[in-house]
Amino acid sequence: MTISNAPSWFQALQERARQLYPTLALPDFKRFNYRDWQLDDPAMQPPAALTPLASDDQHFNQQAITYGSAPLQVNLTAEMRDAGVVVEDFATAFTKHGDLLQQYLMTKAVAVDEDRLTAFNLANLQHGLLVYVPENVQLTTPLQLLHLQNSTTASSDFGHVLIVAGRHSQVKVLQQLETRGTHANQFHLITEVVALANSHVTFTGLDMLSQQTTAYLNRRGYLGTDARIDWSIGVFNNGNTIADFDSDLRGHGSDAEVKVVALSGGDQRQCIDTRVTNYAPHSTGNIAQRGVILGRSELIFNGIGKIIKGAHGAHADQENRVLMLSDQAHGDANPILLIDENDVLAGHAASVGRVDEHQMYYLMSRGIPKKMAQRLVIRGFLGDVLSQLPSEELRERMVQVIEGKLKNELAD
Repeated sequence: MTISNAPSWFQALQERARQLYPTLALPDFKRFNYRDWQLDDPAMQPPAALTPLASDDQHFNQQAITYGSAPLQVNLTAEMRDAGVVVEDFATAFTKHGDLLQQYLMTKAVAVDEDRLTAFNLANLQHGLLVYVPENVQLTTPLQLLHLQNSTTASSDFGHVLIVAGRHSQVKVLQQLETRGTHANQFHLITEVVALANSHVTFTGLDMLSQQTTAYLNRRGYLGTDARIDWSIGVFNNGNTIADFDSDLRGHGSDAEVKVVALSGGDQRQCIDTRVTNYAPHSTGNIAQRGVILGRSELIFNGIGKIIKGAHGAHADQENRVLMLSDQAHGDANPILLIDENDVLAGHAASVGRVDEHQMYYLMSRGIPKKMAQRLVIRGFLGDVLSQLPSEELRERMVQVIEGKLKNELAD
C-alpha cells in the first residue's frame, strides 16, 4: 500500500522496506517468544472504508482522531493554531510539510532497516500522522492524539506517528489507543518523538486495545542537546502485546525519564522492552516499571540501560517490579546494564513477588472483603509510579482503567 500524494523519496523508502523486511531478523526480546504471533505475515486484509466520527461522539474532543482508514479529524485549540502547531496526516503533510517528513521520518529515532518489524511497518503503512511544534513554542494545553483501531471487520492496521519538538519548545502529548469492534486483527504502530535542543516533551500513552488484538507498539525517542522527554505509559491492552520503548540520548545533558505501568490478565501474553541508551556526556536515563499479573497471563519486563564509550558523567538507573496474583501466571523482571565508560553512575533493582499476606490479613481483619483488599494492595503497589504522572486528570484516568481491568479478574 502507498499513501496518496507520496513523493518519490517516500516511495523509494517504502520500496526499500518491502525489499528488506524478508531478509531482516525479528527483534529479540529476552525471555519472551512471540514467533508464532506472525506479526510479519504478509497475508493481511486491506483496511475497510469508514466514515469520520460524528460530532456527538464521546471522543470528538480530541485534537487529532485517527479511526482506521477514515480521514483524519483535527480539532486544534486556538492556542495551537496561533502558535503554528502542525497536526496533519501524511497525505496532506507530503504536500505542505514534505521537508519535515523527509528530514525526520525514520532518520533519527528508528531506522527502516533496524529489524524486520520496523521495515514491515513501513512496507505496509496505511496511515501516518505528523505533529510539529515550532521552535520556541511552549504550549500550556495538552495535545491529545486518539487512534481508534477498526475491528468492525477483518483488517490489519499499520500506522506511524512522527512528533517533532522544535528547539526550545515545550509540549505535553497524550496518545490513546482503543479498539472498536470484535474481529481478531493485528495492530502495528510506530511512534517517533524527536526532541531537538532544549525542548521538553511530556508524553503519556494510554493503551487500551481489545482482547482480539495482537499489538506491536514501538515508541522511540531521539533527544538532542539538553532535551528532555518524560515518558509515562500505561499498557492496559487485553490482548497479546509487544511493546518496544527506546530512548536515545544523543545530545549533551539530555534526559529521558521512563515510567511504565502494566496489567496482564486472562490468557494474554505481554512483553515490555524498555531501553535507554546514553550516547552523550552528562546525559541521564531513568526507568521505573511496575506490573501486575492475574489469571493465566504472562508479563515480561526487560529494562536495558546502556552507556556508550565517551558518555562520561552519564547517569542510568532502573527499577522493574512485578506483582503476581495467581499461581498460574508467569512474570519476569530483567534488569540489564551495558556500560562501556568508567566515569558514570548506574544502578538497578528488580523483583517478582506475590501479594503480601500480612497486608491482606491486616485489611481483611478490619472488615474489608478479599477482592477489595487485593485492589487496595495493587493500588498501593502501582502508586509509586502513578503518583509521578504529569497531571491529576491523567492519574485518575489511569486509575479508572486499572479498576475496570481488575473488576472481573480478581477472585472473591
